[in-house]
Amino acid sequence: MKYTQLGRTGLEVSRLVLGTMNFGPQTNEADSHAIMDAALDAGVNFFDTANVYGWGENKGRTEEILGTWFAQGGERRDRVVLATKVYGNMAAEGDAWPNHHKLSALNIRRAVDASLKRLQTDHIDLYQFHHIDRSTPVEEIWQAIDVLIQQGKILYAGSSNFAGWKIAQTNETARRLGSYGLVSEQCLYNLAERRAEMEVIPAAQEYGLGVIPWSPLHGGLLGGVIRKEREGGAARSASGRSADALANTTVRAQIQAYEDLLDKHGLEPGEVGLAWLLTRPGVTGPISGPRTREQLDSAVRAVDLDLSDEVLASLDEIFPGPGPSPEAFAW
Repeated sequence: MKYTQLGRTGLEVSRLVLGTMNFGPQTNEADSHAIMDAALDAGVNFFDTANVYGWGENKGRTEEILGTWFAQGGERRDRVVLATKVYGNMAAEGDAWPNHHKLSALNIRRAVDASLKRLQTDHIDLYQFHHIDRSTPVEEIWQAIDVLIQQGKILYAGSSNFAGWKIAQTNETARRLGSYGLVSEQCLYNLAERRAEMEVIPAAQEYGLGVIPWSPLHGGLLGGVIRKEREGGAARSASGRSADALANTTVRAQIQAYEDLLDKHGLEPGEVGLAWLLTRPGVTGPISGPRTREQLDSAVRAVDLDLSDEVLASLDEIFPGPGPSPEAFAW
């Protein structure tokens, strides 16, 4: 495994992030534990989750699965850089009771204590804002975060799904208050979705944030979806975001060109999608959310995959980025 520092911090993290969103909804507890053991054995030390994972009536279930894994001991917790998130409504389904979501000081205090209990740990290494909160002043958010840092409940704060201007506003406010500020941004970024290159990634680099791309295969679209359809028929047809995207003939032709290119070079689409992100400026590591051990093994292989200049140039032709900012929309 290869490692890098998370943004401007001294924290060393693996260049592959283990995403846990499928633990509970898609993967049972025993298999989830086995995947986490295998990830640790492979040198993956950066695990990402969120308080709402488990979804629906099972919100919090994913954190509980991590907690029972940590409780097995064997230095599991000490070897993991643990990241979770706050923002989503944790109230029971159908209960619209206020102050159980967003980023008020009250909800941050309540949410972190609940996450610590589910995770069976005394601290969270990276506490991330899952979304911008349009109703809570940034000053209030930092006041709550600084208290948690002083209490030893969290070490660092990060953002997720923030616009470039929001990263700037949040860190300028932190600077004015004497707070350390955001150290990471978790954003939607992959070959098929490169809009983050316009403002989000430049802002993250300027302020010393590590970039952690989520959905690196764009919901399976970049994982060889057309080949899987051809080989497996209806049983392996695209679903969700992949199905919606492939309904567009232009996108389908683009994905076909991508798969043809990689077939020509003997490369696996899913591994290339991850490996490409590792070549991008500012990227700490993409989040891989495996449902099975085989998917984890494929993601780990991507870390050591070197893409040739020819392949990189061809990928840019198939999936052209927006170009540098502001030249892409100005002069």
